[in-house]
Amino acid sequence: MKAQIRTAIWIFLVLTVITGVLYPLVVTGLAQTYLRREANGSLIVQNGQPVGSALIGQPFDDPKFFWGRPSATGPFPYNAAASSGSNLGPTNDVLVKAVQDRVSALKAADPDNSAPVPVDLVTASGSGLDPHISPAAAHYQESRVARARGISEDTVRTLIEQYTEGRQFGVLGEPRVNVLVLNRALDAVR
Repeated sequence: MKAQIRTAIWIFLVLTVITGVLYPLVVTGLAQTYLRREANGSLIVQNGQPVGSALIGQPFDDPKFFWGRPSATGPFPYNAAASSGSNLGPTNDVLVKAVQDRVSALKAADPDNSAPVPVDLVTASGSGLDPHISPAAAHYQESRVARARGISEDTVRTLIEQYTEGRQFGVLGEPRVNVLVLNRALDAVR
């Protein structure tokens, strides 16, 4: 029995060192060497200060900015520590009301826009943190943004096209636009 306990303790200590010390050090070293930007949160830096992450959405509600997907996190929007969807089904009264309120807010912000509201502007992603919207959602907002900034819709449309990311590896996912990156590009337009 003592031999088995000694063996169990020895295996516990060896595996603790391997999986709790060596493996994390190796993975962290490789990440910092080959994927430094990603390993450090894919931060977007402006004037030496981080303004956000390319991986986590941010709330924008000023008409001169593109608005992203709604966040399903609490207690505040885009809370990475509370990543999750709402888990509300499509017939749930709370979700239906939230979507109707979001559609109303979009229509109130741009009453002349008669186009159908893209679904990604009124529903949260599975994580509740998505920093991207579809190109259709960006184009839906282009007239409001152009009018609020006093620039041409062609300028805004060109920026949307310029900052539309394709499918990953050419096949995975859908084309998308990072809202923070697009809004920063808009701020650079004079």
